[in-house]
Amino acid sequence: MPKAYAYTRYGGPETETFIDVDRPDPGPGQLLVAVRAAGVNPVDWKVRSGFRRPGDTGTPEFPLVFGSEAAGIVEEIGEGVTGFAVGDAVFGNTVAGGYAEYALLPATVTAHVPGGLSLTDAAVLPVAAATAYDGIRQLGLPAGATLLVTGAGGGVGVAAVQIARAFGLRVVGTASEGKKDFVEQLGAVHVASGTDLAARVRAAAPDGVDGVYDLVGGDVLEETATLLTDRAKLITAGAAPEDVERLGGARVERARTAAVLDEVARLVVAGDLNPYVTRTFPLEQAGEALRLVEDGHARGKVVIEVAA
Repeated sequence: MPKAYAYTRYGGPETETFIDVDRPDPGPGQLLVAVRAAGVNPVDWKVRSGFRRPGDTGTPEFPLVFGSEAAGIVEEIGEGVTGFAVGDAVFGNTVAGGYAEYALLPATVTAHVPGGLSLTDAAVLPVAAATAYDGIRQLGLPAGATLLVTGAGGGVGVAAVQIARAFGLRVVGTASEGKKDFVEQLGAVHVASGTDLAARVRAAAPDGVDGVYDLVGGDVLEETATLLTDRAKLITAGAAPEDVERLGGARVERARTAAVLDEVARLVVAGDLNPYVTRTFPLEQAGEALRLVEDGHARGKVVIEVAA
């Protein structure tokens, strides 16, 4: 039977295990994909710990397979799906987990893998890169404007800096001192995180910032909001809606469309976006891959690769 890596209840790593699963049947609007690569994200261990995404309802039925994004080869096509054929290389968000030999993908949030993009790189685009893209488009800043990205050294931040630069923006990125060289390599002016952050940002951008893309929340969100004259240009993917709305800003509005995936893939192929996949693990070492992300030791993106 096909293998998958799952958690059996809410809790820590002790809840994780490999399970045998039936090969899923694609429902209407779905694709069955033989997984070749699955991205590993912080949200994976957070949901295992009990975090509920906005909109989550009902009681979960354990075991639950890890993973929100995957790339692979189409095996079967569900009713009503057009534009895809068996054998196509695709990537997208998963219906019920991607750390597995097979996964279901909704056709509306699945895109073809273009030439010049590997399945491994494609697997990490649906979550971090697509979130970054949605936020940059939501801000709608004109070329030449200055954008502040907090948490620029994280998964979404790395993509946001690069996408903003591709859109012609000047970027100031906050991150730890240890990530200074990395953030500057992405094309941003680095500002060290920590107390008195706003003062350091003002020094780095004496003409001010035109938008803030927050990926940290908390005190960082509060402090960087003071840098803006137009709070409509404050967005966050790191804080609750009520926190940012109180400051006059908004949460990132996720498009969750195949068109966005096509766009981020195009940016990669054009050389404007480096997915920064730095570590890969076989499916048999899925737990080790997740530990690397959960412990905060991953620099760049981590991918689980599944043998054909």
